[in-house]
Amino acid sequence: MQAARLADGNLVIKDLPVPEPGPGDALIHIDAAGVCHSDLHVARREWAGVTPELLGHEAIGTVTALGRGADAHVAVGDRVVLGLGGGGGGYWCGACVHCLAGRPRLCRQAKPIVGTFAEYFTVWAKSLVTIPDEIGDEEASLACAGLTAYGAVKKLLAHHVVPGRPVAIVGAAGGLGHYAVQLANAFGYRVIGVDVGEERLEFVHSLGAELTVSADDAREVVAREVGGVDASLVFSSRMEGFRLGFDLLGSHGLFVAVGLPATSEGSFSFAPFELFRKDPTIIYSAVGNVQDMRELVDLAVAGKVRTHVSRTGALTDLPTIFDELAAGSYLGRAVVTDLSH
Repeated sequence: MQAARLADGNLVIKDLPVPEPGPGDALIHIDAAGVCHSDLHVARREWAGVTPELLGHEAIGTVTALGRGADAHVAVGDRVVLGLGGGGGGYWCGACVHCLAGRPRLCRQAKPIVGTFAEYFTVWAKSLVTIPDEIGDEEASLACAGLTAYGAVKKLLAHHVVPGRPVAIVGAAGGLGHYAVQLANAFGYRVIGVDVGEERLEFVHSLGAELTVSADDAREVVAREVGGVDASLVFSSRMEGFRLGFDLLGSHGLFVAVGLPATSEGSFSFAPFELFRKDPTIIYSAVGNVQDMRELVDLAVAGKVRTHVSRTGALTDLPTIFDELAAGSYLGRAVVTDLSH
């Protein structure tokens, strides 16, 4: 089989044996794999201390073989979505305080899903979610980008930001942000989409945002139009987007960090007096769990959310796709639809 690997910092396509599923595992033929911005960060060593050999963590595929015990969860021939945002999707204990609270990524025994840029991939069957025919292969990025956006939007309700209130989505035209715009709109929030460039803002408006505004003008426009938002969801890969999201908050607002900028971006800071003045709640939101994924699939089947795919290609196109992703060339997502070459 063909598979993408990192070797001495370089992306290479290797011909490897098809893996065998172990106990509890399923062998998946990968029909399509989404390209996440985190794949770019990993491939270019932009996160300090993160140096895996494998790449890819969101995919849709077909179950082709099962290890012992895996038939309790899926069957040969099932179409499945796999990824769960990569982190924590490969295994979790199911019994610790974090697993029982629906946060398997934080389990001490958690293992990631990584390596879906390949024709075949073995994965813990318990982490798979079956999908109906209404979900096409081009929706592969629901596995991470969609799930991550859904998890972030769900936190609005958990932190008492009720539908009908204004929320800002920073990086609204991107791979994660474009899902969040659709989901927040479906939940009934007044969505303020923040991005850069007329084309990107028009795209965000088409997804259901009530107001779209350039990042350069957002502070002034948001202050004038709504007096500050009840929540900011920040999907930016730039630290300046995090600062902007915080600045857009109104009193007692919720700041939800989602993006993971390169380590070289450094950090952003605020004075304690800013915390005193705004009285904000600041949280991070990462990926989701199996039940979140099932709920997201149902929303996709109902037409509430879809993947906007701007670029497709073969496995050998990955280096070019990474270059284009780094340049911000895409609205929405890129998807590898041919893993055989």
